[in-house]
Formats: sequence, structure tokens, C-alpha cells
Amino acid sequence: MKVAIVAFTFLAVAFAAQSDEQAEILSQQSEVNFDGSYQHAYQTANGIFAQEQGVLKNAGSKDGEAEEVQGSYQYTAPDGTPVKVQYVANEFGFQPQGDHLPVAPTPPPVPAAILRALEYIRTHPQEPEKKF
Repeated sequence: MKVAIVAFTFLAVAFAAQSDEQAEILSQQSEVNFDGSYQHAYQTANGIFAQEQGVLKNAGSKDGEAEEVQGSYQYTAPDGTPVKVQYVANEFGFQPQGDHLPVAPTPPPVPAAILRALEYIRTHPQEPEKKF
């Protein structure tokens, strides 16, 4: 039984090696600094490119400390379409941008009645309640 498992494992690895494209790494850079900042980049022979840098914002601040990461990557999709993505990830979440990503529709205009109500609220602030 052990021989069958080992043989199957070797067969699976050999099949995976034949079906996956071998991509040579053309360049690779990496730097990690003592302050927590970093940057890295790589490029492969099959057209994949990625780069990223990150910093620790508000270091030492108990409630304001956050990692901010900026980067991009690009590759060619199976249908031949070039895919390029730029992104920022920080305390506001992951924010990707790319031509292939869907874009939310423009929201409808605010109705006039709502605008009037908001203007009334702005010009007639509520008085604080009196405490007895």
C-alpha cells in the first residue's frame, strides 16, 4: 500500500510539472527595514510582474497604528488580455484599481425634498436639552 501511495505521489508531481508552464525568474528584489517598512518586486519570463511597498503609519500610537501597503501586479490572462492592477491597502481596506474591474454605477441625484430637509436641519440646529 505504501508503495502505491509513493508511486501515485510521484506520478501526480510529474503530471503537475508537465502541465504547468515553467517560468524563469528574471529579477527579484526584497528589502525589509528595522522600522517595519519593506519593498519587494519580481518579474518572470512569462510576463508576470509584481511590486509592493509597505510602511507602518503612526507607529507607537495605540489606536492609530496601521500598515499601509501600495503595489501593483500585471500578467496576461489565458485569453491573451493584459491584466494590470494597482492597489492600496490600509485602515480603509483593500482598494484595487484596474481596467478589467467592474465600476459601480453613478448614484442617482439626491431628491430635492431631501436636499431641502438637509438644508433646514443645517440652518436650524437643535438646541441642547436643559437638564433639571
